[in-house]
Amino acid sequence: MGINRTSYVCLPCRASYKQGYAAGPERKCPRCGEPMVGVGSAFQPPRRRDAEGWRVLSVLLHAGVRFRTSCCQGCGPGYRPRTLSEVKARVAYARRTGEPLAEALVRPVV
Repeated sequence: MGINRTSYVCLPCRASYKQGYAAGPERKCPRCGEPMVGVGSAFQPPRRRDAEGWRVLSVLLHAGVRFRTSCCQGCGPGYRPRTLSEVKARVAYARRTGEPLAEALVRPVV
């Protein structure tokens, strides 16, 4: 049986690391020492040079969106926006309708 691991992200370094669950509650980045954010086991990081991808990821993480798998939703975390224009459209939708931002960001169709 394999080790259960999940992804953690350091936004300032644009780095992602897979670590086991039993390593402690707060994870520090090996490069800069800043606290990392747990993003879930179904996370696929953008390339380090992809500035737009990391900005989109930052918006998602600050809104509370994570990339966890669930046996009830099929395989994978579901829809997540990939471009800034998709994020801007969903932020405008959330403001217009009053829907929480985290829910508007993961809605498949706006």
